[in-house]
Amino acid sequence: MDLTMIRRASRRVSAGLMLSAAFSVPAFAQTIQLTESNDTVVLGGTYANVNLSSDPYLCTRASDVAEYERRSLLKFDTQNPIPANSQISSAKLTLTVAGGNSQSRTISAYRISQTYEETQATWKVRSSGNSWSRAGGDFAEKWASATVTDSVGSRVTFDVTAMVQAAVKGQFGSSRYTRIALIDSGATSKDSYKVYYSGETADASVRPVLTVTYGGGSTTITTPTPTPTVTPTPTNTTGTKLRVLQWNIHHGVGTDGTYSIDRQATWIAKFNPDVVTLNEAEKYTGWGNEDQPARFRSLLQAKTGRTWYVHFAQEFGDWSSNGKGHVILSRYPFESTSRTTTTGSSGLNGAGAASEARIIVNGRSITVVVGHLDPESSTMRLTQAKQVINWASSFAQNRIITGDMNAWPDQSSIGEYDKTYKDSWAVATSKGTAYQYSSLSPDGATKKGRIDYIFYSSSASDLSVVSSQVYDTRDSSGHMASDHRPVLTVFNVN
Repeated sequence: MDLTMIRRASRRVSAGLMLSAAFSVPAFAQTIQLTESNDTVVLGGTYANVNLSSDPYLCTRASDVAEYERRSLLKFDTQNPIPANSQISSAKLTLTVAGGNSQSRTISAYRISQTYEETQATWKVRSSGNSWSRAGGDFAEKWASATVTDSVGSRVTFDVTAMVQAAVKGQFGSSRYTRIALIDSGATSKDSYKVYYSGETADASVRPVLTVTYGGGSTTITTPTPTPTVTPTPTNTTGTKLRVLQWNIHHGVGTDGTYSIDRQATWIAKFNPDVVTLNEAEKYTGWGNEDQPARFRSLLQAKTGRTWYVHFAQEFGDWSSNGKGHVILSRYPFESTSRTTTTGSSGLNGAGAASEARIIVNGRSITVVVGHLDPESSTMRLTQAKQVINWASSFAQNRIITGDMNAWPDQSSIGEYDKTYKDSWAVATSKGTAYQYSSLSPDGATKKGRIDYIFYSSSASDLSVVSSQVYDTRDSSGHMASDHRPVLTVFNVN
């Protein structure tokens, strides 16, 4: 791909209107083809400051190395040619494949949550003087997916009807433009590279086009609930979003028996968390014989381009020793940290201890506590839950408690948390913003049931739940990166 940075001198806007002949379109409906795609590609590493808006190609690629990851950004004017609140009966984004490597890949269309300038956007910034809040772009929910091959000249179409409908109705803010990111969020692979013709290619017939049919008020559109797989859409536009991820990493071993914390760190980076709590992390044990807390920190810094802070608590209470334990990782510096033992920390019951770290978000004090309750005894779990809750009560609000609790929501240990804490998944479910993949059962299951939790204190007036999600980490063979599924809650910090 040509990496020259020639700025565009001009672009031809084509927004030709025509009456649709399709019988499914009501009378007076109009079809508009938008070919002004305002597109570019962002990539990290040594190219993190390069703007590619003048390049005749777009591309996508999945990689755990930022320098090789490719994301395509497209923006269409659905504000000026389409009247506000118009009924959208169809909106299809079509691209033409220009080449790529051999694998067939699933590419997804995400909404870009912040505006960007085509000739200025890079991996780091969205416009001159304005950085993305997350390196690589600010992406919200996923609205469509399509399979892409390496067949040159083939067309790939994304059905973004519901997304355009929401944009035209002003549901994403004052701007009614449609901003789309095309992302390969599958497993990293050198053969995932796909190339498409951009709006700068000389042949107008292969440029990206958004075809929208609107008008004819008798049409009824049912907007499906999107399935966000990277960043769920915030429903509260005030405050600061805090993304908290909880995951039992099973010593770094996936369901295929392969030890790879690099694989797990790759997934974590894709979820764009601000705080990560991990159970069953190992420090110089037979599981990898490495300092997993330190290496997770190093891996996340390499994969996200951000500074991370780490706090480790050896599970048996011998703080200076190696062994299994809990990890708190944070993009925010720690104001303070501490640890405590619980009944069972002798290691005889396989779980124990808890750790705490305090951070400042949007000027608010946030206390994060992670624990791991006993896997066998419900009596022991209840005792440990009471001890962790009592210990956490000494810390300042606002408090978040996470961990592998080894108990379903109807068990007594979880009921103990429910007395003074709210279950963020349950809150998100009540709001209709709890997300999971379609085949997952039971609801919100992080293993055989829902046993991993992100609680927040009922009296935490500065915290509110935006959304929560259980993620699918299966590869093409159906193997997960751990025997647990990660769960992430987005909080609004007022």
